[in-house]
Amino acid sequence: MNASVPIDTQPLPREPSPVRLRVGLITTLFGFFIFAIGAKPGWFGWDRSVGVGFVQIAFFLFGLAIICLGGYVGISALWMGIQRSIIADIGMRLVATGYVISIFAGLADIFGMGSQPLPQIPYFGPWQATGVLIGQIVIAIGFLMFIPYRIHQTK
Repeated sequence: MNASVPIDTQPLPREPSPVRLRVGLITTLFGFFIFAIGAKPGWFGWDRSVGVGFVQIAFFLFGLAIICLGGYVGISALWMGIQRSIIADIGMRLVATGYVISIFAGLADIFGMGSQPLPQIPYFGPWQATGVLIGQIVIAIGFLMFIPYRIHQTK
């Protein structure tokens, strides 16, 4: 009687695409540059106002969106065509949820839910900053869940 030998059905591991990794990293760094311009324009000598206005808020939220896009492209390249786990799918949904939290917290005055409803000048205060920070923490947790951790087994 022949003993059945289990057949390994996992796809052969490949190297991640260096082009996709570079594109993801460059996109993330570009997004960080846009984010820094919106958050701290004084670092570049472009600060012309006393407070944080709508354009600054929109700029750093746009930069945050580019960071999320670049992170998605870069980390998805690490999966190398292997089916993603449920934890990774939940992580990507957390990234999107964190970005939505940041949008609504950052633009609360524009949406009429902040401390300075329209037609007053939008004010990016401590409550909005805390909301954006909470959104960024959720984004970071989502990216940590999206990383493909592999257990290396020794034979």
